[in-house]
Amino acid sequence: MKITSILKERDKGFSFEFFPPKTDKGRLALETTVNALKKYRPLYVSMTYGAGGTSRERTQDAVSLLLKQNDLEVMPHLTCIGAQESEITSILESYKQQGIDNIMALRGDPPQDSAGFDFSCRDFSCARDLVAQIKEFGHFSVGVAVYPEAHIESESLDADMEFTKLKISAGADFAVTQMFFDNSYFFSFLERLKKQKIEIPVLPGILPLTDVLKVKQFASVCRATIPEYIEEKMEKYRDNPSDMEKAGLDFTIAQCRDLIEKGIKKIHFFTLNKPQVMDKILSAL
Repeated sequence: MKITSILKERDKGFSFEFFPPKTDKGRLALETTVNALKKYRPLYVSMTYGAGGTSRERTQDAVSLLLKQNDLEVMPHLTCIGAQESEITSILESYKQQGIDNIMALRGDPPQDSAGFDFSCRDFSCARDLVAQIKEFGHFSVGVAVYPEAHIESESLDADMEFTKLKISAGADFAVTQMFFDNSYFFSFLERLKKQKIEIPVLPGILPLTDVLKVKQFASVCRATIPEYIEEKMEKYRDNPSDMEKAGLDFTIAQCRDLIEKGIKKIHFFTLNKPQVMDKILSAL
């Protein structure tokens, strides 16, 4: 079923993002997470893709694992970094045959060991190109990523919005935001979309805040501001991980409650394949 149809039919709900496991232990953790979160009747579940295509096969294997759960709508991520047009077409054919109706189309990050990586000389230089290719293929509903505080490579909010408009005009049907920790950035982004008369559904992407040191690393490479007061509070528990996690999850729950109270009834979670963390958040909500 197309995610756009699900978002129209259901007035509220959560979606969950997983990452492909690297080991048998990781595979078990993924299965445990999926089984634990099924009770929340997710809008859909998605599976991430590695930088530079490094986890392409793992992603496809993990997607197959999710498809065995017959009552889940599964959306694979697909990036165009290092991919040729023929490869993308082959992957789309495979996903179509498996009964998948939705794709999250991303540019992806350049390989870490490829200094000076040149996007312009590739078959796909940006997510817009991939969205257009998927739309030309047909069949799939296409999701894209958007950035409340602007993509880290964008020079300004206005420049970022221009790229966002191009990506959406290429055929994107819905969007999920990059993580953010200050809801004002999300609502300001929605206002910017409104001014551009862009009306596709946008789900806020929420990363559970459990370890401020790790999240600061994430935030430094994707332009996400951690409120100073919560960073200072969590830093106090640097030597007590359980108290740090509790403080972080209290913040995440409060952040989600604020979104819900302000009319945002559908939320996307980056689960990090951690069922206990997600269960604490979702049971509180």
